[in-house]
Amino acid sequence: MNSEIAHPTTADAEPASPSRHFTIRLSATPRGARLARHLAAEQLDTWGRPYATDANGTAALLVAELAANAVRHGRERGRDFRLRLTLYPADATHRPDTHRSDTLRIEVTDARPGDRPPAAGTLRPPAPDAESGRGLLLVEALAARWGTTGGDPYTKTVWCEVALGR
Repeated sequence: MNSEIAHPTTADAEPASPSRHFTIRLSATPRGARLARHLAAEQLDTWGRPYATDANGTAALLVAELAANAVRHGRERGRDFRLRLTLYPADATHRPDTHRSDTLRIEVTDARPGDRPPAAGTLRPPAPDAESGRGLLLVEALAARWGTTGGDPYTKTVWCEVALGR
């Protein structure tokens, strides 16, 4: 498990001037997904968003959903997934939907570039008796925006942004 500082690579989809970064590679297993959620909550606490706040809880839930999807749908034997958190202060964002609060961008990169989720705004609810299929609906409901990018032929990144307040 390695932690490293990362710099945004998809500038067209991100706000300007990030203030803080956290990146880690984790095993593409249920344990790795669980660890991603715990590490995200810990990092947000370190950045001044305590565990007991709605902002921390919402961000941890979003990380949990994206990491679980990376493990379930993006797993490739012997390949990890990457979690990246980028915090943008309120005064650094120039979009009208986030100008009054800090924005957290959550990115989960997995090893299956061809297995992309449906586009934002096109998700359909699963059958009432289905045991899965609600994770991205939660992401869509809780995040200000979300989507998928592919930076190379070997990976895909599912990302979302959430307003954290000040």
